[in-house]
Amino acid sequence: MKMTIHRRILPLAHEFTIARGSITTQGSLIVELSHDGERGFGEVTENTYYGHTLDALTECLGQAEDMLDQYIDSPPEAVWQAAREALGGNQFALSALDIAAHDLHGKRQCLPTWKVWELSWNQVPDSSYTIGIDDIDTMRAKLREQPGWGHYKIKLGTPHDLDILRALREETDAVFRIDANCGWSPEETVFNSQAMRELGVEFIEQPLPAEADAEDKRYVFEHSELPLIADENCQREEDVKACHGVFHGINVKLCKCGGLTPALRMLREARELGMRTMVGCMVESSVGISAGAQLLPLLDYADLDGAILISEDPAQGVQVRQGKIILAERPGTGTGAWLKES
Repeated sequence: MKMTIHRRILPLAHEFTIARGSITTQGSLIVELSHDGERGFGEVTENTYYGHTLDALTECLGQAEDMLDQYIDSPPEAVWQAAREALGGNQFALSALDIAAHDLHGKRQCLPTWKVWELSWNQVPDSSYTIGIDDIDTMRAKLREQPGWGHYKIKLGTPHDLDILRALREETDAVFRIDANCGWSPEETVFNSQAMRELGVEFIEQPLPAEADAEDKRYVFEHSELPLIADENCQREEDVKACHGVFHGINVKLCKCGGLTPALRMLREARELGMRTMVGCMVESSVGISAGAQLLPLLDYADLDGAILISEDPAQGVQVRQGKIILAERPGTGTGAWLKES
């Protein structure tokens, strides 16, 4: 089994701002696993918030060279723990490797990954389109550039969040989903939930900081008039149970949890607990988006617009058109067996 790492700098269509900062480009590592004429692809993007740079991720992935042959005769889920140990527990690097392994495994089975998992592709949710924080006129313009979506995810965490939302509501009657990215206090969350319910908001994602007191989390859970979805508070498998009773649902991101293998387990556990399920993404290429899309049969909500936010996609795979997920014809995660050169 051979591993090749492709570095890419993904240019964004617009500057992308959340409560923690802004970016105009996104660094990405695309991991390619090849064996016996087949190639599988995975992706992880660098993330300063979590301390992952392209150099550090590349160095970390090199530590897995000696265990790659385990993927030849075993499915990815059987190798995941060995890969985790080889990578020193680095969830971001592990995610890219695990995604590539699932893509390769599906291609060798001549089946899409969701079929390998014996899931049924019935009534899967549409994706939302994300509007990053900006001045109100620019946010309105961004929404107009992407008309026809049934769901828009609005990044908030400013002193004038309700003004933003009222202005965007004048542009569309679509459903809004709010991501505060840890930017609100408990009192703001409860107050905003009341006002936003009247503005057609479906849920609020991660309103409080991840390190907020348990008492504050229980307060907003009990008093919010909208469902609360955990993001920063649900990064690993053990977090699912901890979120039960303080969030109504979880947003699983592959890079944070360590790939498709744990994501599948997390979503199934959340469903058993009666929680709502969602898969989100970073600003990333079709490699990462195609992987996340394999989990759609287990989801209530999807946020898989990352490849639309970039101006040049270095790969082919699953497509998202006004929220509708268009599967690729290829097996595995659907990622094309080629990459455009930078």
